Amino acid sequence: MITVVGVDGRALSPLARARLEEATVLAGSDRLLERVRPLPDGARVVGGPLGRAVEAHREHGGRLVVLAAGDPGFFGAVAELRGHGVVPEVLPAPSLVSRAFAGAGLAWEDALVVTGERLDRVANACRAHHKVAVLAAPGVGPAEIARELAPTTPRALIVCEDLGGPDERITHSRMGEATTRPWKNPEVVLVLDPLHRGPDEPAWAAGARPGPPGWARDFAGAGLDPVVRAFVLARLGPRLGDLVWDVGAGGGEIAVECALLGAAVVAVEPEEEACARLRRNVIAHGVKVALTRGRAPAALEPLAAPDAVFVGGGGVEAVAACAARGPRSLVCALRTAEQADAVLEVLREHGYRVEIVRIEASRTAGGNRGEAGEGHGAETGGESEEGHGAETGGDGVGHRAPASGPIFVVCAAGRDLEKIITP
Repeated sequence: MITVVGVDGRALSPLARARLEEATVLAGSDRLLERVRPLPDGARVVGGPLGRAVEAHREHGGRLVVLAAGDPGFFGAVAELRGHGVVPEVLPAPSLVSRAFAGAGLAWEDALVVTGERLDRVANACRAHHKVAVLAAPGVGPAEIARELAPTTPRALIVCEDLGGPDERITHSRMGEATTRPWKNPEVVLVLDPLHRGPDEPAWAAGARPGPPGWARDFAGAGLDPVVRAFVLARLGPRLGDLVWDVGAGGGEIAVECALLGAAVVAVEPEEEACARLRRNVIAHGVKVALTRGRAPAALEPLAAPDAVFVGGGGVEAVAACAARGPRSLVCALRTAEQADAVLEVLREHGYRVEIVRIEASRTAGGNRGEAGEGHGAETGGESEEGHGAETGGDGVGHRAPASGPIFVVCAAGRDLEKIITP
């Protein structure tokens, strides 16, 4: 038999204590072992990866008891044991996260909970979400989180140390203070946006908000047609934990949509009028976008490394500077085939696989559904090194809004030198 016992600093329940007394193999951190003393006579204590304890149990038989902090079914030992083919008995205690929010006197159905596996993902989640509980890990504690977020993302931190133990401490900290003071056994760091307003409606789902009801929507005065924007977003693939750059952001339509899809976003734009429009769009859609006013490539140097980049302005130099930071995907929207060819060469030099798609969107009002020419004219064709194909469909029925000309979308991903051109 294998039993997982949640430990929260209080006395074990009678059943948990009985299971502990039956243990022939015992696994848990030194701190948890100290909390449940006295340990059973004759139990073999196995440290290190949990797989070692499972192997010792299979060799010696009897009962394996695994000690875990709080609720072992929440980012805990249960998942790891099941990965070893074990279905354990579980005796949980309150999770560290619930104890942290209770100690801080905060509701947490609207909180995002993340583990400290990767500092960059944790920081991006904190940039994008107003209330994040971080399960601390070596290298991902209050000091590291504060340094990663400063100075572009002001947040309040609540640091929870030794929850349930004799040295339990819950500290409200400013970001500057968090980087300098010593911390003892930080277990959970609550990262809060002090400017966030409460929800307009009662929550119905715990954690991060559900995705937007729609995307690639119409924005007043947008530089890209929604059809083009939909393709750009599909190739960027913004998601929770990502950092996206929108370079030459204009009114921030791409930035806003990436934020709505859960990513952390930095918009880079030099023009004051465009920045004002971007701010209005951000406020209107209730998202978080960090705005850097400046011109690429110089404005990109102090920014954290991106996972995905959209370049809407700045020229070949901006594309080269973005590619040098190694994002997994880089997408550009260009007006001419000559610009697309120049960008293609730059991306090839950086080892990316590149796809160029020519999109010409037009709209039909009052046409019959399903007839040729209705909706958006798309470009078709196979792989080719020459030309850019011809538009399909006729004039359709009804009025076709005037097209603004084709857009050449250059999409870079991967690190080989394959060139695919879809005209």
